[in-house]
Amino acid sequence: MDEALLRGLTPSVLAVLVRRGADFAAAEDAVQDALVESVRVWPADPPRDPKGWLVTVAWRKFLDATRADTARRRREDLVDEEPAPGPAPAADDTLQLYFLCAQPSLTPSSAVALTLRAVGGLTTRQIARAYLVPEATMAQRISRAKRTVSGVRFDQPGDVATVLRVLYLVFNEGYSGDVDLAAEAIRLTRQLAAAIDHPEVAGLLALMLLHHARRAARTASDGSLVPLAEQDRRRWDTGLIAEGVEILQAALARDRLGEFQAQAAVAALHADARTAAETDWVQIVEWYDELTRLTDSPVVRLNRAVAVGEADGPRAGLAALAALDASLPRHAAVAAYLHERDGDLATAARLYAEAARKAPDLAERDHLTRQAARLNACR
Repeated sequence: MDEALLRGLTPSVLAVLVRRGADFAAAEDAVQDALVESVRVWPADPPRDPKGWLVTVAWRKFLDATRADTARRRREDLVDEEPAPGPAPAADDTLQLYFLCAQPSLTPSSAVALTLRAVGGLTTRQIARAYLVPEATMAQRISRAKRTVSGVRFDQPGDVATVLRVLYLVFNEGYSGDVDLAAEAIRLTRQLAAAIDHPEVAGLLALMLLHHARRAARTASDGSLVPLAEQDRRRWDTGLIAEGVEILQAALARDRLGEFQAQAAVAALHADARTAAETDWVQIVEWYDELTRLTDSPVVRLNRAVAVGEADGPRAGLAALAALDASLPRHAAVAAYLHERDGDLATAARLYAEAARKAPDLAERDHLTRQAARLNACR
């Protein structure tokens, strides 16, 4: 069973059902039922046209559910609209579906969560982690969003800002582990950049390209994480860096600064440095000041504390960190790094161990555990 194929087909199949009159929540349930059926049937009898098979089965699942609570006339109308047999048209509806899910009837945060779950393929746990909220809270938010759009015709696309937020979060989740997910986010953002002239779309595309350029150097041969300062910069993709910088410069020249352009500027400064020691940390702090003004995000403030520690010394970084909530994800890891640079190895080792216990994934946990063990061995 090709899980990547199923994930890639899901948005298009969902879009077909929505266009044919299914409300979003019912269409999503029908597609999920069809995916379960494919797991049972395909190993023994793989279809020639996987998308056409999924469309047909999902539509029948939807009709079966509709017949339980819909009037006879509506049931007969839906049966008449059943897709004809044969190959389904090869159209990519993913980006359109992102816009359709960014419903005006939903708050931006709810629209993003719903789209990430239904179209982006992220789990509720992954979405909750991105929003820094408990999984149960996010599950309730997604359920409320489904109820809000239940029965709504998806003919009023949402705004660009909401779609950009979804693409950004999908890329972030892919960047931390799933290569295909990151590549898919880049592909869709390229499509969006080709369709509309918007500086923040360009900024997001530049940000993705600049980060993706470093991917090959982010892990060692044994799968362990390699911090930015220790990466072999010869393994960075100079073509992607050049493209990202060019796109960013064109966006910044329009003087309509947004958070994605500012984030891309930070990434470009890292990419521009031939060695970690040559990084222009003073300018990076200035860009984080702009990001703080634009977003007032605690994550931005956390990253700014690291930059301040590099530009003005670890004690200045610790002073900036002291103003932040210690429960913030990766707060302990940042504190450990700054204490280590300040020479307090005992505190740094303790904080690395604490950060390892809170790490969101195995690779990060192992890296932090090794950092704690390294400092403990030095004492």
